[in-house]
Amino acid sequence: MSSSSQTQHGGGFFAKHHILEKNPILLVLGILIMVAIGGLVEIVPLFYLKSTIETVQGMRPYTPLELAGRNIYLREGCYLCHSQMIRSLRDEVERYGHFSLAAESMYDHPFQWGSKRNGPDIARVGGKYTDSWHVAHLMNPRSVVPQSIMPSYRFLFDTPLDTREIAANVTTNREVGVPYTDEQVANIMADLKAQVNPDSPEAAALLKRYPKAVVRKFYPGSPEITEGDALIAYLQMLGTLVDFSQFDDKANLR
Repeated sequence: MSSSSQTQHGGGFFAKHHILEKNPILLVLGILIMVAIGGLVEIVPLFYLKSTIETVQGMRPYTPLELAGRNIYLREGCYLCHSQMIRSLRDEVERYGHFSLAAESMYDHPFQWGSKRNGPDIARVGGKYTDSWHVAHLMNPRSVVPQSIMPSYRFLFDTPLDTREIAANVTTNREVGVPYTDEQVANIMADLKAQVNPDSPEAAALLKRYPKAVVRKFYPGSPEITEGDALIAYLQMLGTLVDFSQFDDKANLR
């Protein structure tokens, strides 16, 4: 094709393009049409998916005590310093463990991924430390981590857990999609008490309803169930439900 022919065809194209450029109304309409098409291409396929979150064996709803502990975790603003999202970066995986899966947060309202870490990520903290370590850390953080800037939460172990809203919290989570069964809802208070009393006959039933639940008195210093018990119950289950040995944690590292 000769240069004169290219100029002729190019000129024709740009001449038509100038119609849009010189007419703001047509330009805006063209932009809206293109954005609408792009949005439909991204959104429409989602209506044909049963779920956008992969199914991972082992995930279950929180026990009543774990849920109460999570509420305390939120109330005290712990998420402002401790994220719960391990990115697929080699240094994070080597320090914290397998990178976080979307399924691990599927029952969280809201999820605690976070964007800042003044302290370490706690997505895999469950079972990493003993209950007594957590008690000492919450009472006096610098007794176990000398460089810690975390404040003391000693009052949690002097405060009996308020159980009046536990049932409402569980049923509300059920309303927004967390799959609590009728049996779990019917045994909320029994399961709450059984989790801190491993010798009770209800403890075995609790473990059937909530596999891998940690059942023990987390803070033996008080005969009552304290807010500290609930918080430690929550911390001790984080990252323990999924068997990560079946995943290749090296495949997606960056």
